[in-house]
Amino acid sequence: MRAYEIIAGSTGIDGLRRVDRPEPQTAAGQILVRLRAASLNFRDLAIARGQYFGGSLKQNTVPLSDGAGEVVAIGAGVTRFRVGNRVAGTFFRDWICGQPLPGPRIALGAPPADGVLAEYALFSEQDAVAIPPRLSFEAASTLPCAGVTAWHALMEIGRVQPGHTVLVLGTGGVSIFALQFARMAGARVLVTSSSDDKLARARKLGAAEGINYRATPAWEQEVLRLTEGRGVDCIVEVGGGGTLGRSIQAIGLGGKIALIGVLTGHTGDANPFGLMTKYASLHGVFVGSRTMFEQMNAAIVCNAFEPVVDRTFAFEEAAEAYRLVERGAHFGKVVIRI
Repeated sequence: MRAYEIIAGSTGIDGLRRVDRPEPQTAAGQILVRLRAASLNFRDLAIARGQYFGGSLKQNTVPLSDGAGEVVAIGAGVTRFRVGNRVAGTFFRDWICGQPLPGPRIALGAPPADGVLAEYALFSEQDAVAIPPRLSFEAASTLPCAGVTAWHALMEIGRVQPGHTVLVLGTGGVSIFALQFARMAGARVLVTSSSDDKLARARKLGAAEGINYRATPAWEQEVLRLTEGRGVDCIVEVGGGGTLGRSIQAIGLGGKIALIGVLTGHTGDANPFGLMTKYASLHGVFVGSRTMFEQMNAAIVCNAFEPVVDRTFAFEEAAEAYRLVERGAHFGKVVIRI
């Protein structure tokens, strides 16, 4: 089968290479999926650069965690799926519901689990979900990491309600999902970006206000102005150390900051004292469980929700898809058709 690998020791996109691999065979409890589309996350760029947890890859690995396709074979004992079902794999293995088990978790696209940038992939039947019927494979491929992460942040942690105000940092995959989900919940959404064009696109999706953080470096003060000094109820914090201090200033009484990403790095000088005086809290979010995925899909079906795909690349153009994400030029998700 056609596939891509990130080679062991890779430090950049040049470590991505096209390979041929044997078509996998199902064992008991497994499903074989003919993948039709896959999408990229910032995590995938970090893995190629050797900057993900654990450093450089120690073995060649099929990349990407997010993909969708149809079941073409099932192993003995499989009851959750049939041949022909349209499915996506979950980001993590063996996290069905509740809190994850302690210790290291296995996630697609990083050793020891190959990812989905290939024609076929094997999943345990417990580590896959049916995708919403009206979504294309390209749209559904955006859901396992970015979609579930945003859902977890807003619905599980933030408990976003109609009338709440949500602050979304940036316009990448998780952030645009968060904008859409927050609007679906009846919340007012503020968005930051360095691009006025992207802010205009965010407003078309329902954002109430956009803040250009290049033009307004003290964007937290603008957030306070736009909320008449109250601050916001929930922040989708994808920046990390470089933005967390400003997010603490922008959060309101009893608010929730969902810490998701490290786009600005792992270090910073955020003082948590502001959380105490506001009765606010900071929650780490690392994707989510299969149950969250299924609940999100139910909401997608009920609301005729459509993920935002910025651009779709051919399988042979996978490296170009990576480069688009590396430039930060995308709005929403970048997809590779398989």
